[in-house]
Amino acid sequence: MAMNENTDLKGDDYLKGIVSNLPEKPGIYQYLNTEGTIIYVGKAKNLKKRVYSYFSKEHEPGKTRVLVSKIADIRYIVVNTEEDALLLENNLIKKYKPRYNVLLKDDKTYPSICVQNEYFPRVFKTRRIIRNGSAYYGPYSHAPSMQAVLDLIKHLYPLRTCNLNLTPENINAGKFNVCLEYHIKNCAGPCIGLQTQEDYARNIDEIKEILKGNTQDISRLLQQKMEELAEDMKFEEAQKVKEKYLLIENYRSRSEVVSAILHNIDVFSIEEDDSNSAFINYLHITNGAITQAFTFEYKKRLNESKEELLELGIIEMRERYKSLSREIIVPFEVDFELNNVVFTVPQRGDKKKLLELSILNVKQYKADRMKQAEKLNPEQRSMRLMKEIQQELHLDRLPMQIECFDNSNIQGSDAVAACVVFKKAKPSKKDYRKYNIKTVVGPDDYASMKEIVRRRYQRAIEEQTPLPDLIITDGGKGQMEVVRQVIEDELHLDIPIAGLAKDGRHRTSELLFGFPPQTIGIKQQSQLFRLLTQIQDEVHRFAISFHRDKRSKRQVASALDSIKGIGEKTKTALLKEFKSVKRIQEASVEDIAAIIGPAKAQMLKEELSKS
Repeated sequence: MAMNENTDLKGDDYLKGIVSNLPEKPGIYQYLNTEGTIIYVGKAKNLKKRVYSYFSKEHEPGKTRVLVSKIADIRYIVVNTEEDALLLENNLIKKYKPRYNVLLKDDKTYPSICVQNEYFPRVFKTRRIIRNGSAYYGPYSHAPSMQAVLDLIKHLYPLRTCNLNLTPENINAGKFNVCLEYHIKNCAGPCIGLQTQEDYARNIDEIKEILKGNTQDISRLLQQKMEELAEDMKFEEAQKVKEKYLLIENYRSRSEVVSAILHNIDVFSIEEDDSNSAFINYLHITNGAITQAFTFEYKKRLNESKEELLELGIIEMRERYKSLSREIIVPFEVDFELNNVVFTVPQRGDKKKLLELSILNVKQYKADRMKQAEKLNPEQRSMRLMKEIQQELHLDRLPMQIECFDNSNIQGSDAVAACVVFKKAKPSKKDYRKYNIKTVVGPDDYASMKEIVRRRYQRAIEEQTPLPDLIITDGGKGQMEVVRQVIEDELHLDIPIAGLAKDGRHRTSELLFGFPPQTIGIKQQSQLFRLLTQIQDEVHRFAISFHRDKRSKRQVASALDSIKGIGEKTKTALLKEFKSVKRIQEASVEDIAAIIGPAKAQMLKEELSKS
């Protein structure tokens, strides 16, 4: 080990002096600030080359440049191998928690299963590891998996759960009485000598094998024992063993994911997100079954690469779970070595299945974390959706304001249109607009679309109101083209235009963009697809509701306006009281007269009876 303690000289010359004298060997380097606090710990195959790289070039603005500016001293530790450097780096980061190192976000204690070191050992879950000769299995990051193992053990073997001090002397002295657990056949009564220590120890040996994941061996032993008892005509005892055998086979069928030939293997995969986080999944395989499964999050500090983060994750998990696996399955080639360990990037077969399972887990974990974050900060979800749209359509800016248009007419009557506005991926209902079609006669959707787009954005230009970052038409290529003609050719605006097409069942099926329009593939059930569906449904709903209102008003107006002597005030008074023409027709002359007088009431009833 070598350390630099002369800190009287400061500045570039002092640091250059340390760097020039660094050995070209594997080791750990530590950067300290002016207060003597360790702010970064790193590993290196070649200490001199690695540390020199920090001071030999101008770094881009960011955390690395800030780190270099704060380095006041350098210490280093020389080790024998790269593997030693990895282990030491991991331990020092956990010890000092330097400001500029990758931060492991999940450092909580997970439960383990303890086989207590005592004359009649108990088996239970615990978060405390006590070095008293007891055996510990785990830790288990997935509580249901641990509980499934404990339930299997409980059904297979009668074990004591009491806290009594079951020494041979206390048992022989008759200090204890059996409890309820004995009477319901969960315990064989070792406290009063009904179960020998040798018989109990055989059960414990088998339990330890199950906890190691060696269920196949136990299953084979039970099958052999069952067959021997059956040959000796001990059918009742054979039936009891068979029940245990079926229990363990059922457990194996649920826990085994690949061939039992695959034994003692670690599997790792990694995913990154847009917020400087990386997620790493770890699986440990014993006899084709997953005996450990854990996903954790690293918070990046210096834009570390996937390769660097995966290295840290492999060392962290193998140390945490005390793994001695000789094979590690990874998603890509790694540039470091571990003693007596082979790294495999599988292309097919069972090992590929394991890697795919690990990737599935890490992606699910990432999605779950994103959902949790979005619940705490809804704005984060909106930003992510807008970024997705920007990336999918290659937009120059975030679509902070999206506007969508739709026409509505039935058999050419009461033609209307609507525009809905989404700001930050949320409906902005105060900005919704309804349009009566003024210049188009008959059901001409293209001409109607041209009219409302022209009216909306001519007014926006005149009043200098904000223009949208994206226009969406409720329709296909034809609708997109007529919008383009108005936006680009007539108004000379630069606004991206997309189209939402529907399938035969009137469901959102594809997003179109560009000229000529191209289909943009978006996964159904994704949040982005749901947002686009929401926009399309919203503009359709708004247009239809406006069309219905207009049609119903026209129908009411035509029924009352055709009656001589019924003016606007009279009509308003009647509709305010009776709500509809149908109710006016059903009302008595006396009820109507109370509103408009007997003469008008009589005339109205006569005219309505003719219609």
